[in-house]
This record gives sequence, C-alpha cells and structure tokens, in this order.
Amino acid sequence: MFIQTLLIVVGLALLLKGADWLVSGATAFAKRYNVSDLAIGLTIVAFGTSAPELVVNTFASFQNHEDLVFGNIIGSNNFNLFIILGIAGLISPLVVKSSTVWKGIPLSFFAIIVLFLFANGFFFDEIAVLSRIEGFILLFMFGMFLYYVYKQLKTDIVKPESAKNKFSSLKISMLLILGMAGLVFGGRLVVTNAVDLATTLGMSEKLIGLTILAAGTSLPELATSIVAVYKKNTDIAVGNIIGSNIFNLFFILGISSIVRPIHYSPAFNIDLYLLAAGTLFLFIAMFTGRRKQLDRWEAGILCVTYMAYMAYLIHKEA
Repeated sequence: MFIQTLLIVVGLALLLKGADWLVSGATAFAKRYNVSDLAIGLTIVAFGTSAPELVVNTFASFQNHEDLVFGNIIGSNNFNLFIILGIAGLISPLVVKSSTVWKGIPLSFFAIIVLFLFANGFFFDEIAVLSRIEGFILLFMFGMFLYYVYKQLKTDIVKPESAKNKFSSLKISMLLILGMAGLVFGGRLVVTNAVDLATTLGMSEKLIGLTILAAGTSLPELATSIVAVYKKNTDIAVGNIIGSNIFNLFFILGISSIVRPIHYSPAFNIDLYLLAAGTLFLFIAMFTGRRKQLDRWEAGILCVTYMAYMAYLIHKEA
C-alpha cells in the first residue's frame, strides 16, 4: 500500500513536470515556425496528452478487458470536458477561436454520434460491438480531422513578431520529447497503481474505467491545460481538450477495435448521453455571456455537473 502510494506521488510529479516541458516546447515551436497555438494544441499537445489512453487501451484490448476500453475513453472524455475545461475556466475565462466554435466543437460532437451508432450496431453488426471495419472507418475520420488541422494551418494568421524565439530547434525537440515521456510514464505510474488499489477494494471494471482509470489517463490533459492557462495560453488549453477528445474517439478506439473487436455494453449509453450534452452545452456557452468565451459561471456548471455524475455512478455501483 505504501509503495503504491509513493509511486502515485512520483507519477504525479512526472505529470506536472512533463506538462510544463510540453507546453513550453509546443509554444516555442509555434513561435519559431509561425504555427498557431491552436493548431499545436489540436495536434502535438493533444497527441502527447492522449498517449496514456492509447497505452492503456492497447493493453486492455489485447487482454480483452472490454469494459475498461470503453470506460477509459468515454470516462476520459467526460473528465476532459467537465473537469479540465471547468477547472481551467474557473482559473481564467477561456477565450475560444471562431474555428473551434464552428468546426472543432461540432466535430467532437459528430465523433460522439458516430461512436454511438457504431457501438450500438446500427450499421455493420446486429449486436453491440465495435468491429474492425468500424475501427478502420474511425481511423479514416481521424485522417480527415488531421486534414482539417492542415487546412487550419494555412488559414490561421500568425503575427511575424511571434516567430522570434530564443530556443534552438534542438531544445524545442528535447522539451517536446521529454514532456511527452514525462506524461506517458507519469500517467502509467498513476493509473497502474490506482487501479491496483481500486481492484483491492472490489470495484467493477466499468466503474474503474469510468472513474479512476479515466481520471488517471486524463491527468496529462489536466496538468497541461492548467499550466497553459497560467502561462496565458488559452489556445493550447482549449485545443488540447478538443483535440484529445477527438483523438480518443477516432484514433484510440479505432486502434483498439482493430487490435480486437470490442463488445459494447449499452450501459455506457448514459455516459455517452452526458458527453453529448456537455459538448452541446459548451457550444451554447459560446453564445451566452461574452461571445466565444467560456465564462467562470459556465465553467462552474461543468464542474458541478461532473460531481453529480460521480455521485450517480458511485450510488449505482453500491
């Protein structure tokens, strides 16, 4: 018990330092090569912070822990949306770019609908299973998302003075690599030991996936977004969450179902409904209060909603 707790603390320290390095490296990269912070947040940072979900889901799929596969991804996305954006928005109101409002958020909502239809057997299967064919389709959609980001690179206007950067290319690369490594290894330490403790306490795979595993694999997103907000870089904070959620649904579930077709429990539909409702709320929030901004009171609603959701899950399990 003591060793597991110690390893969790070490993992958290790695997560925080890795997030600091990743944000610093990503920001420096954006300035040096005239790439917008939003595009970096949607790609490099999102991929780096989603690495723990990819590692955990690949292992879970190989070992046929189907509830962990879906619970981790759906739970992580809910944690990203409600808790991470909520906490970041409470620290400082989050200004959101037009491209995120009209393309990023709707695309993440579309990904939820696609997963719901595929997993519940509306198209290729009469049973609730995410098949290899559907996995390849998810990967194709992920490719289309990358194409959108590529187009975004051409349309985003970056001021010339932002290209001034004291970091060398080698230092930027080292910050990105070390940051991602810190997030992956730190996340792995936290998740592995937290799951061991939870299993000892007799929690089900579904509840572990939706709560401890989801929160654990989302710690990189949490650390990265909070650090980004404190560094006054809301584009990376918002892009990280939207990008990570799309990565999780299209790329990671696509890979997981190609490794092994995954049977889906309809009990997860409630959690998907919550994710869809939260995404829709985020879109509506862009037009209430200050336009294209997640205000503190809206961020508070996200946090309170997630707490109520956790209470529901724990009560349902009891």
